[in-house]
Amino acid sequence: MNYEWSLDILYKGFEDENYKSDRIKLIRLTDEIGAFSESLEGSFNEEEALLKAVEYMEEYKELGNRLGFYIMLRQSVNTSDSLTANELNTLENQFGEASKPMAAIHKMIAGIESMDEYMEKHPKLKAYEYMINEIKKEAKHLLSNDVEEVIAKLNISAGSAWSRMHSFLTSTLEVEYRGELITLPQVRNLAHSEDAAVRKDAYEAELAAYAKIKDAISFSLNSIKTQVNTICSLRGYESPLEMTLQQSKMKRETLDAMLQAIREFLPVFHKYLRHKGKLLGHADGLPWYDMFAPLGTSSTKFTIEDARDYLVRHFRGFADDLADVVEQAFEEEWIDFLPRKGKVGGAFCENMPFVKQSRILTNFTGTFSDVITLAHELGHAYHGYNIQEHLPLNTDYSMPVAETASTFNEALVMEAAISETKGSEKLALIESHLQDVTQIICDIYSRYQFESNVFEKCKTGFLFADELEEMMLSAQKEAYGNGLDHNYLHPYMWVLKGHYYSESLSFYNFPYAFGGLFARGLYEKYKAEGDDFIPKYRALLNATTVMSVEEAAREAGIDLEKPEFWRTSLKSIEKLIEKFMEISGSHNKK
Repeated sequence: MNYEWSLDILYKGFEDENYKSDRIKLIRLTDEIGAFSESLEGSFNEEEALLKAVEYMEEYKELGNRLGFYIMLRQSVNTSDSLTANELNTLENQFGEASKPMAAIHKMIAGIESMDEYMEKHPKLKAYEYMINEIKKEAKHLLSNDVEEVIAKLNISAGSAWSRMHSFLTSTLEVEYRGELITLPQVRNLAHSEDAAVRKDAYEAELAAYAKIKDAISFSLNSIKTQVNTICSLRGYESPLEMTLQQSKMKRETLDAMLQAIREFLPVFHKYLRHKGKLLGHADGLPWYDMFAPLGTSSTKFTIEDARDYLVRHFRGFADDLADVVEQAFEEEWIDFLPRKGKVGGAFCENMPFVKQSRILTNFTGTFSDVITLAHELGHAYHGYNIQEHLPLNTDYSMPVAETASTFNEALVMEAAISETKGSEKLALIESHLQDVTQIICDIYSRYQFESNVFEKCKTGFLFADELEEMMLSAQKEAYGNGLDHNYLHPYMWVLKGHYYSESLSFYNFPYAFGGLFARGLYEKYKAEGDDFIPKYRALLNATTVMSVEEAAREAGIDLEKPEFWRTSLKSIEKLIEKFMEISGSHNKK
């Protein structure tokens, strides 16, 4: 088995004739679209123009994604590769050239009054009904074609450049740990060590390392958030959050209902954290460096082959098509497994429906947590599998539902694993799961509060690193309450998390809480309904690209706009916390 992914299904390199040909084809296509958009300024046949516009949009998306994904995936495993960086910059310039004509096309589509008539006449247009309605909504916020072009072109040397700088600095940062230089992902992995001294030393080394880049990163954050504020104002949005919710195909009522339920249940998580702190010998709450300390005894280490067999076995019990996707991902080199210098930290999955595959990046070290991470990312791939038969412009799902299948996978694996174990190993699994759930509730809530405050304060001034640290600490104190020792928090989470550094995607935090709780609620329905639930689940995943968040949820009989559903999910977590506290009394302190 190859432990690095293969991108050959896209291109075999920048010298690949297919790559060169597609780069030329994109230039020609951009020119054609530009000429077409100019023709819309005079008189034209509305129906013919609409059909041609859809044809151009489909071709541009598939070609742009093929090229863009290839370059992005190459860069993610080697951020210091100058050739890839140059190709990315060139491609972004090319994308900028298309912004003006695409804006004109969207305005044309939004202005067609006979759209219902054309959709009834042309099945393809009917299939794109939801997308067309979304274009009509977004058109209200479009600026003039010239301004749209300027924004896109300036972004290359503004928000996008600041984002790349953040990625480069964090992926190449060297951390001095016990006399050796190691990478940031390596030192962060030590937070899971069984040795308390290792965990604390790693935490202190990590925090010390951020001092080398925090000032530069503060300029990235300020510049990106100021840019977003400016563009939101120009487009007539009340706030970046309003813009994000529209991009997310989600109502504010749904977000408010979820946040209300989370705030109600935060004390439950604080109780869990304080209890874990006492088990580890801490009287004033859990220090950050022990948040991921393992409890119980789970000495099991997984090879990559072990992880494959484990996941396939458990997913086969739910649905054969899910297990088949997992086997395909391992055998056909979809996954880049191991950490190395220059490779970005964390994990992600990029779905590529135009080739009916996905690509997954992880930093696998052999722990059960790494197996859960694989399960999570493979859930994204399964989501991709369920939407890959849609038409090209119907293959994008929004941020909130993006974490649904991934977190559902986690629930499947974790529930099965807990049921198969007993004693100290059961304790280890339950506590490991609670670590993850606490991240998507408490930590995500802190990130949401932090980003909201950053957006607001960036309107009136520059936020230096020291102020950002204080804001991060304040958000963590609010989210974690007395569950953590306030003398040992993490003031540099704003440096670490790449989610803050996208100029096109703000508030990439609440979708994790949404996905976690939504998936948990879905899993509770699966336990109640059994196999009858599985077709509903597939239908829901399939609907996420052609319906709003709320409409897709109704495919499984769920109302997201009231707190009750979210409370049901959180109550199931509360039961697990109670179980953890019940069986952990005999645990030996470490």
